[in-house]
Amino acid sequence: MSAAHQKQALAGIALAALGVVYGDIGTSPLYAMKEVFAGNHPIPLNETNVLGSLSLFFWALVIVVSLKYVSIIMRADNRGEGGIMALIALALHDAKDNPRRMKIITIIGVLGAAMFYGDGMVTPAISVLSAVEGLEIVAPQLHSYVIPVTLLVLFGLFFVQKRGTATVGAFFGPVMLLWFGTLAALGIYNLVANPHVLLALNPLYGIAFLDANKAMSLMAMGNVVLAVTGAEALYADMGHFGRKPITLAWYGFVLPSLVLNYFGQGALILSDPAAAENPFFLSAPDWALIPLVGLATVATVIASQAVISGAFSISRQAMQLGFMPRMEVQYTSEKEQGQIYLPAVNWGLLLAVAILVLGFKSSNNLAAAYGIAVTGDMVITSLLATVVVAKVWGWGWNRAIVLFTMFLVVELTFLAANILKIPDGGWFPLVAGAAVFVLMTTWKRGRELLNERLQGEAIRLDAFIDALLMGLPTRVPGTAVFMNADPNGVPHALLHNLMHNKVLHERIVLVSVQVFDVPYVPEIDRVEVHKLKGDFYRVIVQYGFKDEPDIPAALALCADAGLAMEMLDTSFFLGRETLIPRFGSEMSFWRTKLFIAMFRNAGSATAFFKIPSNRVVELGTQIVL
Repeated sequence: MSAAHQKQALAGIALAALGVVYGDIGTSPLYAMKEVFAGNHPIPLNETNVLGSLSLFFWALVIVVSLKYVSIIMRADNRGEGGIMALIALALHDAKDNPRRMKIITIIGVLGAAMFYGDGMVTPAISVLSAVEGLEIVAPQLHSYVIPVTLLVLFGLFFVQKRGTATVGAFFGPVMLLWFGTLAALGIYNLVANPHVLLALNPLYGIAFLDANKAMSLMAMGNVVLAVTGAEALYADMGHFGRKPITLAWYGFVLPSLVLNYFGQGALILSDPAAAENPFFLSAPDWALIPLVGLATVATVIASQAVISGAFSISRQAMQLGFMPRMEVQYTSEKEQGQIYLPAVNWGLLLAVAILVLGFKSSNNLAAAYGIAVTGDMVITSLLATVVVAKVWGWGWNRAIVLFTMFLVVELTFLAANILKIPDGGWFPLVAGAAVFVLMTTWKRGRELLNERLQGEAIRLDAFIDALLMGLPTRVPGTAVFMNADPNGVPHALLHNLMHNKVLHERIVLVSVQVFDVPYVPEIDRVEVHKLKGDFYRVIVQYGFKDEPDIPAALALCADAGLAMEMLDTSFFLGRETLIPRFGSEMSFWRTKLFIAMFRNAGSATAFFKIPSNRVVELGTQIVL
């Protein structure tokens, strides 16, 4: 490809990244500055405080987004993939011989994923609500319509998820290009009247502000963090676009537009203190208000779409890594594997978002709930990245700790500031995150106990085959495929089939699925076929945590290894366990009951592995946990 074509392709990908990656952070100007001077805990409005706040906004964007995420975190990719689950897998990669470190990394990582869900609930609510609140600026009598219109927009957004984002996604980039262009234009429009606010680029103004407002400095920092909400999306969506286009979009367009808009809002507030009530919408000329409300609403829908898609992706990755039960996954694009829809996650998020809008009623109230989820995510990302830099990159603990201490000082300050907001609404994402954390750790631990029980009762496969060969039962035509968690053990379904039906198929295929801590496994490495005695075959199917499990497709690859199967002549035997709780188990009784409830309601292996339902035989067994 010529240099000109490469630049053109890079620009196109950067435009796409602008639409998907930067929606969240790009809509922060709707509410961030307003929260400082007109939120639930306002700062006194004077020139020193305006310049100091602007300085903190600017340097938060530089330190947290430019330095931490763009320059460092995005280099910690797992074979090109980013996000909290990819970071967990990367951090665990070098800890396999250290069970204690593995446990700590897993707990921290799952906590980060849980906070992501808390963030995913608040983002659509605060983004769309803050945009629709522009109606009150257009006409105060429209106040009573803000909540119904917000709920209607949100319902429409979640309702169309099942159709996929491929069609709508084509408009994301151009719309967000218009949005960021509008942010920059509004900023310049107001800066012309009061350009001396640009002095706030000097970090001394921010330091002086914190020093002069010691009692309120933490509260102020809690508002500043709203300017960097959405920074996690840069890393989470890296696998879709690559580091270079995301970096290009940030430095070339997003950062300048955000800085101009924040400084423009500051200039407006200095000129007209009453504009602090809603500096974003009041920074526009009267004739532009209605189009701006419409554009802001579309931009916040796009920002929400990115978070919802992220929740779908992280849920699928969590299922693959064993932190969540199987759920229905629908693929909404024939070309893009990453475009998926999970009905249970979608409607669960909508319910949580609707409760937030109805319960908090305004973006001011929701801002308190927003900050703590974001800062919790940031701190956990820094902790995991410290492990990756120290062990995977080989920098050593001392250099890694020195590097990330700078970021953690800022982020822990943000976190401490948002802890003060817990009574005002910060409790919601904490409660939501804690609930998700309990569910994920309970599922993980419950599966481990279940596998221990199954393996404890299992018969060694080699010994079983040797015993069969001494007195073979009746063999019937066809191929029987048994899903088998332990490649070296005999699946319960095989034992039950032999015990009740007294027959064996002429060819027995034992399939074990292994998920590795990499995003994708090349198709050439998808299956390993081992021929055993007595026409038994052991097949190991290997997936990455972002691969789409498809057992029939994997078995079709076995033909190259001499194991060709005709699907119409193949039966799949699956075990269905009935779990019985007991007191004195390795897991507390209430968690055992919770795991059993999750296990009972998990999606079927038939659908998850794409096995034809008319070829499946299920054989049950009871297991005491």
